[in-house]
Amino acid sequence: QVQLVESGGGLVQAGGSLRLSCAASGIIFSINDMGWYRQAPGKERELVAIFTSGGTTNYADSVKGRFTISRDNAKKMVYLQMNSLKPEDTAVYYCYAYVLSTTGRRDYWGQGTQVTVSS
Repeated sequence: QVQLVESGGGLVQAGGSLRLSCAASGIIFSINDMGWYRQAPGKERELVAIFTSGGTTNYADSVKGRFTISRDNAKKMVYLQMNSLKPEDTAVYYCYAYVLSTTGRRDYWGQGTQVTVSS
């Protein structure tokens, strides 16, 4: 069973920084897309940043220049460095991966980690 486990969320003042981590575990043959989404109260889940299988890195316009996604393929981990945080960044952040495992190719989601930015 493939699992994604996030860590690193918390409460921070506006202008501060947080670093999120996500570890993938289980029998994984390959990971294609891997990245981060977020969902604020009353809003739909939205893409924050992602590595695509095509080798590109995509960011939401709202986080460009402030957030940086990175990954460690050997450890099957992805990170999100969040700088210059704003109250509107407050949301539950979810790790996402499109994985080839023993059950085929499918989407996997982490349980989410809360990020709260106070003004």
